[in-house]
Amino acid sequence: MIPWFVGAVVRRSGKSFLRFTGDIDTTHIALAGRQRGGDVSLYIHIPFCKTLCPFCCFNRYLFKEDQVRAYFRDLRREVDMYAALGFKFNDFYFGGGTPTVLMDELSGFIDFLRLKFEIRRISLETTPRELTPETVDQLKQLGVNRLSIGVQSFDDSLLKAMGRTLFKGEDSIQKIKLAQGKFDTVNVDLMFNFPTQTTEQFRSDIKIFKDLGADQATFYPLMPSPHKLDALTKKFRRVDTKREQQYYEIILQELLDGGYKASTAWCFSRGDLMIDEYIIDYDDYIGVGAGSVSFLRGDFLVNSFSLDGYHKLIAEDRLPIVRTRHLSATEQYRYYMLTRFFGMSLNTLQFRQRFDSDIHDRLWAELLFFKTAGVIQEKNGIISVTRRGMYPVGTMMKEFFTALNTLREYCIEGGI
Repeated sequence: MIPWFVGAVVRRSGKSFLRFTGDIDTTHIALAGRQRGGDVSLYIHIPFCKTLCPFCCFNRYLFKEDQVRAYFRDLRREVDMYAALGFKFNDFYFGGGTPTVLMDELSGFIDFLRLKFEIRRISLETTPRELTPETVDQLKQLGVNRLSIGVQSFDDSLLKAMGRTLFKGEDSIQKIKLAQGKFDTVNVDLMFNFPTQTTEQFRSDIKIFKDLGADQATFYPLMPSPHKLDALTKKFRRVDTKREQQYYEIILQELLDGGYKASTAWCFSRGDLMIDEYIIDYDDYIGVGAGSVSFLRGDFLVNSFSLDGYHKLIAEDRLPIVRTRHLSATEQYRYYMLTRFFGMSLNTLQFRQRFDSDIHDRLWAELLFFKTAGVIQEKNGIISVTRRGMYPVGTMMKEFFTALNTLREYCIEGGI
Protein backbone atom coordinates (compact mmCIF):
# COMPACT_ATOMS: atom_id res chain seq x y z
CA MET A 1 0.00 0.00 0.00
CA ILE A 2 2.79 2.46 0.89
CA PRO A 3 4.68 2.04 -2.43
CA TRP A 4 1.42 2.41 -4.33
CA PHE A 5 0.48 5.57 -2.42
CA VAL A 6 3.83 7.36 -2.72
CA GLY A 7 4.07 6.30 -6.36
CA ALA A 8 0.64 7.77 -7.08
CA VAL A 9 1.59 11.05 -5.39
CA VAL A 10 4.81 11.38 -7.37
CA ARG A 11 3.04 10.32 -10.57
CA ARG A 12 0.50 13.12 -10.09
CA SER A 13 3.26 15.61 -9.32
CA GLY A 14 5.25 14.34 -12.30
CA LYS A 15 2.60 15.58 -14.68
CA SER A 16 3.77 19.08 -13.83
CA PHE A 17 6.97 18.31 -15.74
CA LEU A 18 4.97 18.62 -18.93
CA ARG A 19 4.19 22.24 -18.11
CA PHE A 20 7.39 23.60 -19.59
CA THR A 21 7.50 26.91 -21.42
CA GLY A 22 9.39 28.02 -24.51
CA ASP A 23 10.29 31.40 -23.01
CA ILE A 24 14.07 31.16 -22.66
CA ASP A 25 16.03 33.67 -20.56
CA THR A 26 19.64 32.61 -20.06
CA THR A 27 20.78 35.59 -17.97
CA HIS A 28 20.35 33.60 -14.74
CA ILE A 29 22.62 30.86 -16.18
CA ALA A 30 25.47 33.35 -16.44
CA LEU A 31 24.82 34.42 -12.85
CA ALA A 32 24.90 30.81 -11.69
CA GLY A 33 28.16 30.23 -13.57
CA ARG A 34 29.82 33.08 -11.72
CA GLN A 35 28.41 32.10 -8.34
CA ARG A 36 28.65 28.30 -8.36
CA GLY A 37 31.81 27.81 -10.44
CA GLY A 38 32.95 24.19 -10.09
CA ASP A 39 30.13 23.18 -7.76
CA VAL A 40 28.20 21.77 -10.75
CA SER A 41 28.59 18.45 -12.56
CA LEU A 42 28.51 17.99 -16.32
CA TYR A 43 26.44 15.32 -18.08
CA ILE A 44 27.34 14.68 -21.72
CA HIS A 45 24.74 12.95 -23.90
CA ILE A 46 25.89 10.96 -26.93
CA PRO A 47 22.62 10.00 -28.67
CA PHE A 48 23.88 7.41 -31.16
CA CYS A 49 23.57 3.62 -31.18
CA LYS A 50 24.28 0.99 -33.82
CA THR A 51 20.95 -0.64 -32.94
CA LEU A 52 17.97 0.85 -31.08
CA CYS A 53 16.57 -1.12 -28.14
CA PRO A 54 12.74 -1.00 -28.26
CA PHE A 55 12.33 -0.41 -24.50
CA CYS A 56 14.74 2.56 -24.29
CA CYS A 57 13.18 6.01 -23.83
CA PHE A 58 16.34 8.09 -24.08
CA ASN A 59 17.00 10.41 -27.00
CA ARG A 60 18.93 8.30 -29.51
CA TYR A 61 19.52 7.93 -33.23
CA LEU A 62 20.93 5.22 -35.47
CA PHE A 63 24.67 5.60 -35.98
CA LYS A 64 25.80 7.60 -38.99
CA GLU A 65 29.47 8.51 -38.91
CA ASP A 66 29.16 11.96 -40.47
CA GLN A 67 26.39 12.90 -38.01
CA VAL A 68 28.45 11.70 -35.05
CA ARG A 69 31.50 13.73 -36.08
CA ALA A 70 29.42 16.87 -36.61
CA TYR A 71 27.74 16.29 -33.26
CA PHE A 72 31.03 16.13 -31.35
CA ARG A 73 32.02 19.45 -32.93
CA ASP A 74 28.77 20.96 -31.67
CA LEU A 75 29.37 19.49 -28.20
CA ARG A 76 32.69 21.31 -27.97
CA ARG A 77 31.02 24.59 -28.85
CA GLU A 78 28.30 24.08 -26.26
CA VAL A 79 30.85 23.30 -23.54
CA ASP A 80 32.80 26.40 -24.59
CA MET A 81 29.66 28.49 -24.05
CA TYR A 82 29.30 27.24 -20.48
CA ALA A 83 33.01 27.73 -19.80
CA ALA A 84 32.71 31.32 -21.03
CA LEU A 85 29.91 31.84 -18.50
CA GLY A 86 32.23 30.85 -15.65
CA PHE A 87 31.40 27.17 -15.14
CA LYS A 88 34.33 24.99 -14.05
CA PHE A 89 33.41 21.34 -14.18
CA ASN A 90 35.34 18.58 -12.41
CA ASP A 91 33.05 15.54 -12.55
CA PHE A 92 31.86 14.25 -15.93
CA TYR A 93 29.15 11.72 -16.75
CA PHE A 94 28.82 10.31 -20.28
CA GLY A 95 25.51 8.69 -21.18
CA GLY A 96 23.53 7.84 -24.26
CA GLY A 97 22.96 6.34 -26.59
CA THR A 98 26.37 4.72 -26.69
CA PRO A 99 29.23 7.13 -25.86
CA THR A 100 31.83 4.68 -27.24
CA VAL A 101 30.19 4.47 -30.66
CA LEU A 102 33.12 6.34 -32.28
CA MET A 103 36.20 6.07 -30.10
CA ASP A 104 38.45 8.57 -31.88
CA GLU A 105 35.83 11.30 -31.41
CA LEU A 106 35.26 10.35 -27.75
CA SER A 107 39.00 10.36 -27.13
CA GLY A 108 39.42 13.76 -28.74
CA PHE A 109 36.51 15.16 -26.74
CA ILE A 110 37.92 13.97 -23.40
CA ASP A 111 41.30 15.47 -24.33
CA PHE A 112 39.42 18.72 -25.07
CA LEU A 113 37.80 18.61 -21.62
CA ARG A 114 41.14 17.96 -19.97
CA LEU A 115 42.62 21.09 -21.55
CA LYS A 116 39.74 23.23 -20.26
CA PHE A 117 39.04 21.76 -16.83
CA GLU A 118 40.69 19.95 -13.96
CA ILE A 119 39.14 16.50 -14.33
CA ARG A 120 38.48 14.70 -11.06
CA ARG A 121 36.21 11.83 -12.12
CA ILE A 122 34.74 10.42 -15.32
CA SER A 123 31.82 7.98 -15.46
CA LEU A 124 31.01 6.50 -18.84
CA GLU A 125 28.41 4.08 -20.21
CA THR A 126 28.92 1.47 -22.89
CA THR A 127 27.54 -1.88 -24.08
CA PRO A 128 29.13 -5.35 -24.22
CA ARG A 129 29.10 -5.08 -28.00
CA GLU A 130 31.40 -2.04 -27.93
CA LEU A 131 34.03 -3.43 -25.56
CA THR A 132 37.26 -4.81 -26.98
CA PRO A 133 40.70 -5.14 -25.36
CA GLU A 134 41.76 -2.06 -27.33
CA THR A 135 38.71 -0.06 -26.22
CA VAL A 136 39.23 -0.99 -22.57
CA ASP A 137 42.87 0.07 -22.70
CA GLN A 138 41.99 3.32 -24.44
CA LEU A 139 39.28 4.19 -21.91
CA LYS A 140 41.68 3.50 -19.07
CA GLN A 141 44.32 5.75 -20.66
CA LEU A 142 41.70 8.47 -21.08
CA GLY A 143 41.21 8.46 -17.32
CA VAL A 144 37.76 6.87 -17.08
CA ASN A 145 37.12 6.03 -13.43
CA ARG A 146 33.76 4.28 -13.66
CA LEU A 147 32.73 2.12 -16.59
CA SER A 148 29.07 1.10 -16.71
CA ILE A 149 28.23 -1.84 -18.97
CA GLY A 150 24.61 -2.11 -20.17
CA VAL A 151 24.12 -5.87 -19.88
CA GLN A 152 20.38 -5.92 -18.93
CA SER A 153 20.43 -9.73 -18.66
CA PHE A 154 22.76 -12.69 -19.17
CA ASP A 155 19.86 -14.89 -20.36
CA ASP A 156 19.83 -15.32 -24.15
CA SER A 157 16.07 -15.85 -24.42
CA LEU A 158 15.45 -12.68 -22.42
CA LEU A 159 17.95 -10.70 -24.51
CA LYS A 160 16.06 -11.83 -27.61
CA ALA A 161 12.75 -10.65 -26.09
CA MET A 162 14.40 -7.30 -25.32
CA GLY A 163 15.50 -6.93 -28.94
CA ARG A 164 19.18 -7.27 -28.04
CA THR A 165 20.10 -10.03 -30.47
CA LEU A 166 23.61 -9.05 -31.57
CA PHE A 167 25.39 -10.50 -28.55
CA LYS A 168 24.78 -13.29 -26.07
CA GLY A 169 24.98 -13.55 -22.31
CA GLU A 170 28.31 -15.33 -22.52
CA ASP A 171 29.67 -12.39 -24.53
CA SER A 172 28.70 -10.04 -21.71
CA ILE A 173 30.43 -12.27 -19.16
CA GLN A 174 33.66 -12.16 -21.13
CA LYS A 175 33.46 -8.38 -21.60
CA ILE A 176 32.97 -7.83 -17.85
CA LYS A 177 36.01 -10.01 -17.16
CA LEU A 178 37.90 -7.90 -19.68
CA ALA A 179 37.05 -4.64 -17.89
CA GLN A 180 37.16 -5.77 -14.26
CA GLY A 181 40.18 -4.43 -12.40
CA LYS A 182 41.02 -1.89 -15.10
CA PHE A 183 38.87 0.91 -13.58
CA ASP A 184 38.07 2.18 -10.11
CA THR A 185 34.51 0.92 -10.61
CA VAL A 186 32.99 -1.50 -13.10
CA ASN A 187 29.20 -1.33 -12.96
CA VAL A 188 26.78 -3.81 -14.52
CA ASP A 189 23.31 -2.59 -15.51
CA LEU A 190 20.56 -5.20 -15.15
CA MET A 191 16.80 -4.99 -15.65
CA PHE A 192 14.19 -6.42 -13.32
CA ASN A 193 10.55 -7.31 -13.96
CA PHE A 194 10.81 -7.31 -17.73
CA PRO A 195 7.50 -8.79 -19.06
CA THR A 196 8.91 -12.23 -20.02
CA GLN A 197 11.41 -12.43 -17.18
CA THR A 198 10.96 -15.12 -14.52
CA THR A 199 12.27 -14.95 -10.97
CA GLU A 200 14.50 -17.92 -11.77
CA GLN A 201 16.08 -16.02 -14.67
CA PHE A 202 16.55 -12.99 -12.47
CA ARG A 203 18.17 -14.96 -9.66
CA SER A 204 20.48 -16.50 -12.25
CA ASP A 205 21.47 -13.03 -13.52
CA ILE A 206 22.33 -11.94 -9.98
CA LYS A 207 24.30 -15.13 -9.32
CA ILE A 208 26.36 -14.62 -12.48
CA PHE A 209 27.05 -11.02 -11.49
CA LYS A 210 28.17 -12.05 -8.00
CA ASP A 211 30.31 -14.91 -9.29
CA LEU A 212 32.07 -12.50 -11.63
CA GLY A 213 33.09 -10.36 -8.67
CA ALA A 214 32.21 -7.11 -10.43
CA ASP A 215 32.31 -3.97 -8.29
CA GLN A 216 28.75 -2.79 -8.66
CA ALA A 217 25.33 -3.54 -10.11
CA THR A 218 22.52 -1.13 -10.88
CA PHE A 219 19.03 -2.56 -11.32
CA TYR A 220 16.42 -0.76 -13.39
CA PRO A 221 12.67 -1.39 -13.59
CA LEU A 222 10.77 -0.61 -16.75
CA MET A 223 10.03 3.12 -16.93
CA PRO A 224 8.26 3.42 -20.29
CA SER A 225 6.78 6.56 -21.75
CA PRO A 226 3.10 6.22 -22.84
CA HIS A 227 3.79 5.07 -26.40
CA LYS A 228 6.58 2.72 -25.29
CA LEU A 229 4.18 1.22 -22.74
CA ASP A 230 1.55 0.71 -25.45
CA ALA A 231 4.10 -1.03 -27.66
CA LEU A 232 5.33 -3.28 -24.84
CA THR A 233 1.76 -4.14 -23.85
CA LYS A 234 0.87 -4.97 -27.46
CA LYS A 235 3.94 -7.19 -27.83
CA PHE A 236 3.79 -8.98 -24.47
CA ARG A 237 0.05 -8.59 -23.76
CA ARG A 238 0.71 -7.31 -20.26
CA VAL A 239 3.29 -5.28 -18.34
CA ASP A 240 2.71 -6.48 -14.78
CA THR A 241 4.02 -3.89 -12.32
CA LYS A 242 2.49 -5.87 -9.43
CA ARG A 243 5.44 -8.28 -9.68
CA GLU A 244 7.96 -5.51 -9.25
CA GLN A 245 8.27 -5.65 -5.46
CA GLN A 246 8.83 -9.40 -5.58
CA TYR A 247 11.82 -8.88 -7.85
CA TYR A 248 13.11 -6.04 -5.69
CA GLU A 249 13.01 -8.26 -2.61
CA ILE A 250 15.26 -10.71 -4.46
CA ILE A 251 17.76 -7.88 -4.97
CA LEU A 252 17.73 -7.08 -1.26
CA GLN A 253 18.10 -10.73 -0.26
CA GLU A 254 20.95 -11.44 -2.66
CA LEU A 255 22.90 -8.19 -2.42
CA LEU A 256 21.99 -6.13 0.64
CA ASP A 257 22.05 -9.26 2.78
CA GLY A 258 25.04 -10.54 0.83
CA GLY A 259 27.51 -7.89 1.94
CA TYR A 260 26.89 -5.21 -0.69
CA LYS A 261 26.24 -1.60 0.22
CA ALA A 262 23.19 0.24 -1.11
CA SER A 263 24.71 3.22 -2.91
CA THR A 264 21.21 4.15 -4.08
CA ALA A 265 17.88 2.37 -3.89
CA TRP A 266 18.84 0.66 -7.18
CA CYS A 267 22.63 0.48 -7.02
CA PHE A 268 24.62 -1.96 -4.89
CA SER A 269 28.39 -1.75 -4.47
CA ARG A 270 31.32 -3.50 -2.86
CA GLY A 271 32.08 -0.55 -0.55
CA ASP A 272 32.07 3.19 -1.26
CA LEU A 273 32.24 3.51 -5.03
CA MET A 274 31.41 6.14 -7.62
CA ILE A 275 27.86 6.06 -8.97
CA ASP A 276 26.43 7.76 -12.05
CA GLU A 277 23.63 9.58 -10.25
CA TYR A 278 24.86 13.16 -10.51
CA ILE A 279 21.40 14.24 -9.35
CA ILE A 280 22.38 12.84 -5.94
CA ASP A 281 25.98 14.02 -5.73
CA TYR A 282 25.29 17.57 -6.89
CA ASP A 283 22.60 20.14 -6.10
CA ASP A 284 22.98 21.53 -9.62
CA TYR A 285 24.03 19.92 -12.88
CA ILE A 286 24.42 20.93 -16.50
CA GLY A 287 23.53 18.59 -19.35
CA VAL A 288 25.05 19.14 -22.79
CA GLY A 289 24.04 17.48 -26.01
CA ALA A 290 20.74 16.87 -27.79
CA GLY A 291 17.99 15.99 -25.33
CA SER A 292 19.99 16.69 -22.16
CA VAL A 293 18.30 18.14 -19.10
CA SER A 294 19.91 20.56 -16.64
CA PHE A 295 18.89 21.63 -13.14
CA LEU A 296 20.21 24.99 -12.03
CA ARG A 297 19.07 27.24 -9.19
CA GLY A 298 15.57 25.74 -9.21
CA ASP A 299 15.20 25.70 -12.99
CA PHE A 300 14.85 22.64 -15.21
CA LEU A 301 16.38 23.40 -18.61
CA VAL A 302 15.74 21.15 -21.59
CA ASN A 303 17.99 21.02 -24.65
CA SER A 304 16.65 20.50 -28.16
CA PHE A 305 16.06 16.81 -28.87
CA SER A 306 16.29 17.27 -32.61
CA LEU A 307 19.79 16.92 -34.09
CA ASP A 308 18.98 19.60 -36.65
CA GLY A 309 17.49 21.91 -34.04
CA TYR A 310 20.45 21.35 -31.72
CA HIS A 311 22.94 22.10 -34.50
CA LYS A 312 21.06 25.19 -35.64
CA LEU A 313 21.12 26.77 -32.17
CA ILE A 314 24.79 25.93 -31.65
CA ALA A 315 25.64 27.40 -35.07
CA GLU A 316 23.95 30.62 -33.93
CA ASP A 317 26.18 30.65 -30.82
CA ARG A 318 23.15 30.09 -28.62
CA LEU A 319 22.72 27.59 -25.81
CA PRO A 320 20.44 24.89 -27.27
CA ILE A 321 17.82 25.22 -24.51
CA VAL A 322 14.28 25.01 -25.88
CA ARG A 323 12.13 24.49 -22.75
CA THR A 324 12.35 25.68 -19.15
CA ARG A 325 10.42 25.29 -15.96
CA HIS A 326 11.06 27.01 -12.64
CA LEU A 327 10.11 24.94 -9.61
CA SER A 328 8.26 26.57 -6.75
CA ALA A 329 10.02 26.61 -3.37
CA THR A 330 8.02 23.60 -2.16
CA GLU A 331 8.75 21.70 -5.38
CA GLN A 332 12.46 22.38 -4.91
CA TYR A 333 12.33 21.07 -1.32
CA ARG A 334 10.56 17.91 -2.46
CA TYR A 335 12.88 17.35 -5.41
CA TYR A 336 15.88 17.67 -3.08
CA MET A 337 14.28 15.23 -0.62
CA LEU A 338 13.50 12.74 -3.40
CA THR A 339 17.02 12.71 -4.82
CA ARG A 340 18.68 12.43 -1.40
CA PHE A 341 16.34 9.67 -0.24
CA PHE A 342 17.12 7.83 -3.49
CA GLY A 343 20.77 8.13 -2.44
CA MET A 344 19.77 6.59 0.91
CA SER A 345 20.26 9.60 3.23
CA LEU A 346 19.62 13.31 3.65
CA ASN A 347 21.83 15.61 5.71
CA THR A 348 19.58 18.18 7.39
CA LEU A 349 22.48 20.67 7.73
CA GLN A 350 23.12 20.52 3.99
CA PHE A 351 19.41 21.12 3.38
CA ARG A 352 19.61 24.24 5.56
CA GLN A 353 22.72 25.44 3.71
CA ARG A 354 20.99 24.92 0.36
CA PHE A 355 17.67 26.57 1.20
CA ASP A 356 18.36 28.63 4.33
CA SER A 357 15.47 26.69 5.91
CA ASP A 358 14.89 23.79 8.25
CA ILE A 359 13.52 20.73 6.50
CA HIS A 360 11.41 19.94 9.57
CA ASP A 361 9.59 23.23 9.05
CA ARG A 362 9.30 23.05 5.27
CA LEU A 363 8.39 19.38 4.84
CA TRP A 364 7.05 18.42 8.24
CA ALA A 365 3.99 16.60 6.87
CA GLU A 366 6.03 14.55 4.40
CA LEU A 367 8.60 13.61 7.05
CA LEU A 368 5.88 12.66 9.52
CA PHE A 369 4.26 10.36 6.95
CA PHE A 370 7.54 8.69 5.99
CA LYS A 371 8.60 8.20 9.62
CA THR A 372 5.21 6.80 10.61
CA ALA A 373 5.31 4.42 7.64
CA GLY A 374 8.79 3.23 8.58
CA VAL A 375 10.35 4.54 5.37
CA ILE A 376 12.96 6.72 7.12
CA GLN A 377 14.65 7.19 10.47
CA GLU A 378 16.61 10.15 11.82
CA LYS A 379 19.67 10.34 14.02
CA ASN A 380 22.19 13.14 14.62
CA GLY A 381 20.91 15.26 11.75
CA ILE A 382 20.96 12.43 9.19
CA ILE A 383 17.67 11.16 7.80
CA SER A 384 18.32 7.70 6.40
CA VAL A 385 16.15 5.34 4.39
CA THR A 386 15.32 2.07 6.12
CA ARG A 387 15.36 -1.32 4.46
CA ARG A 388 11.56 -1.20 4.52
CA GLY A 389 11.67 2.18 2.84
CA MET A 390 13.93 1.25 -0.06
CA TYR A 391 11.25 -0.05 -2.37
CA PRO A 392 8.87 2.91 -1.79
CA VAL A 393 11.75 5.31 -2.44
CA GLY A 394 12.65 3.40 -5.61
CA THR A 395 9.00 3.62 -6.66
CA MET A 396 9.06 7.38 -6.18
CA MET A 397 12.16 7.73 -8.34
CA LYS A 398 10.69 5.41 -10.97
CA GLU A 399 7.63 7.66 -11.27
CA PHE A 400 9.85 10.75 -11.51
CA PHE A 401 11.92 9.19 -14.32
CA THR A 402 8.75 7.99 -16.06
CA ALA A 403 7.53 11.59 -16.08
CA LEU A 404 10.83 12.67 -17.65
CA ASN A 405 10.50 9.89 -20.23
CA THR A 406 7.05 11.22 -21.07
CA LEU A 407 8.60 14.64 -21.60
CA ARG A 408 11.29 13.07 -23.79
CA GLU A 409 8.66 11.33 -25.91
CA TYR A 410 6.73 14.59 -26.31
CA CYS A 411 9.85 16.46 -27.42
CA ILE A 412 11.13 13.71 -29.73
CA GLU A 413 7.78 13.26 -31.49
CA GLY A 414 7.30 17.02 -31.75
CA GLY A 415 10.78 17.58 -33.20
CA ILE A 416 11.52 20.02 -30.39
